[in-house]
Amino acid sequence: MICSREASRRERPLILLVEDEDDLRSDLVEELQAAHYRVIEAADGQEALAILDCERPDLILCDITMPCLGGYEVLADLRQKRPHLAEVPFIFLTALADRRDVIQGKRAGADDYLVKPIDFDVLLATIQARLDQVMRMRSQAESDKTALLELAARRASEVFGQMAETLNRLAAGVILLDSTERIVFVNAVARQILDEDDGLAMSPGGLRGSFLQESQAIKQLLKCIDEPGAGEGRARGLALRRPSGRRPLLLFACALTSERPRDPTQPTFAVFVTDPEQRPRWREDLARDLYGLTAAEARVALSLAEGKRLDEIAEDFGVAQTTITFHLRNLFAKTQTSRQADLIALFLISPIAFDQPER
Repeated sequence: MICSREASRRERPLILLVEDEDDLRSDLVEELQAAHYRVIEAADGQEALAILDCERPDLILCDITMPCLGGYEVLADLRQKRPHLAEVPFIFLTALADRRDVIQGKRAGADDYLVKPIDFDVLLATIQARLDQVMRMRSQAESDKTALLELAARRASEVFGQMAETLNRLAAGVILLDSTERIVFVNAVARQILDEDDGLAMSPGGLRGSFLQESQAIKQLLKCIDEPGAGEGRARGLALRRPSGRRPLLLFACALTSERPRDPTQPTFAVFVTDPEQRPRWREDLARDLYGLTAAEARVALSLAEGKRLDEIAEDFGVAQTTITFHLRNLFAKTQTSRQADLIALFLISPIAFDQPER
């Protein structure tokens, strides 16, 4: 007997016939093959279990009284130790025609019970009915599975829609790509960067750099994080040169999951892009809430974060520079900083773009 390790596509149902009477087994094989079934023969229960280690029949016909290992033992092994064969119909073939024997066979988990001498027409009708029943169950299970997947996809779409507004508030550009590297989402900051076409832009096939080398580097980056065995947390980064001569864009990409999603249009890669020359802009009210600042202190802090000098801020406010210095001392105390550079850095590290930067 040769074990088949890989499931092959079966055009005709495969039946395992377990019968110790050689003549009867030969007759049954002939009838089954004439009805266009494929048949594997076993002369006793032990041989049947060895076959089940290697094959997955579509139906089992099994005698009850056999030497070494009987039909009840074969059925018990099947039901208790082989859950992957739970849907395979099991039909007893036996000379035990007493009502108690039939009840015992049913209680043991048999799907049907045929009494010898076997009526071949009844046998074939029983087999067909059981195979049809399995097909209906599989069809229903597949339908239920499809419905669950569709429900999950709708829920994912709803959640994704709810997340879109949050992603639009991030200070970094966020671009989500599907498994074919086509763009499925772009947040507000990324849209501004792409619209400028200065280092990074959209193409029909996804993302491209302003130079051929950068375009190839993006493709290679996505390929690296998508390689089998890369594992979760796969991430790569690169700098993209810009035709304008401004500092390169910084691009980071990672895989969203360790496995490809079933739907190829679902997000597979996340790309984050930042422009070192752009700074997130805070709203004054949020700066006040975070550090307990006055309106004037918040305006001074945000002006410093925008790169303005103290004299420039004083001129904008229409006050003396000493007044701005007074506000600065209060800012140091409330933000627990001691240097102007530390204060500015504090207002440059926000991951949230409360107001979109002007470009």
